[in-house]
Amino acid sequence: LSLSLCLSFSIVLKAQILAGGRGKGVFDSGLKGGVHLTTDPAVVGELASKMLGYNLTTKQTPKDGVKVKTVMVAEALDISRETYFAILMDRACNGPVMVGSPQGGMDIEEVAARTPELIFKEAIDIFEGVRDDQALRMAANLGFKGPLERQAADQIKKLYDLFLKVDATQVEVNPLGETPQGQVVCFDAKINFDDNAEFRQKAVFAMDDTAESDPIETEAAKYDLKYIGLDGNIACFVNGAGLAMATCDIIDLHGGKPANFLDLGGGVKENQVYAAFKLLTADPKVEAILVNIFGGIVNCAIIANGITKACRELELKVPLVVRLEG
Repeated sequence: LSLSLCLSFSIVLKAQILAGGRGKGVFDSGLKGGVHLTTDPAVVGELASKMLGYNLTTKQTPKDGVKVKTVMVAEALDISRETYFAILMDRACNGPVMVGSPQGGMDIEEVAARTPELIFKEAIDIFEGVRDDQALRMAANLGFKGPLERQAADQIKKLYDLFLKVDATQVEVNPLGETPQGQVVCFDAKINFDDNAEFRQKAVFAMDDTAESDPIETEAAKYDLKYIGLDGNIACFVNGAGLAMATCDIIDLHGGKPANFLDLGGGVKENQVYAAFKLLTADPKVEAILVNIFGGIVNCAIIANGITKACRELELKVPLVVRLEG
């Protein structure tokens, strides 16, 4: 990484890992802080060389940290004022809603608890979209004045266009701020995507970096299995999220500890049953497997065939308890 020209502006380097608290983190290269500001081109390369390939430890990472494979380098802008803005799906509004506050750059839940009068909401008509009067009203409530009010309103309308275009369930900008030069800028954002829209958002979902995810959870997702690893030793093999949670509770109630949450869903096929067993038996913590299947949403014969195939081919070495009902 090299920059040959002298910079007339500040640039920021930020280590890209899936953890918060990066600014106060420490690299095993000895560098302190996962976020750095500089105006010196030579320092950019030096800092990046102490970040890339090294583990960064923060309050949210494992004790050995997480290896940094990517560093974001961008122009650093001054922020003269910070606000909060989000668009999210809201059950009470039966659709999307805008939420904003002139108090940005901090925990929005804390703002809502301490000063609820500083939280502004606007329900969005899914057929009309964000109207001009709504966008301008939200911009004014966020404290933007003069030409900045129209700028902010335009940003708000464009953020709603983005919300629809990528099938988002949430677009949160914190802070949506203004610069001393009179610009309205989305300085930091979080976007959540609807998993059900993966079939038409292939470019978005292709960006998913699973390097820091649990390998078993990543493998389970390939077979459309909902898997979450837990700390116990009794593996759960269940269909339906509600029954899966209830099964974990029942195990705990009787003094055991579930090793996982595994939801097969209702449209499960024999190969998915086999894949699920393969995942469960690969977990060294598992000392027994409990199968709890409700036949109201899946054909029990499919489950039975998948289980017998898995038992024959995987040489099951732990006790297996099966309940098929319906």
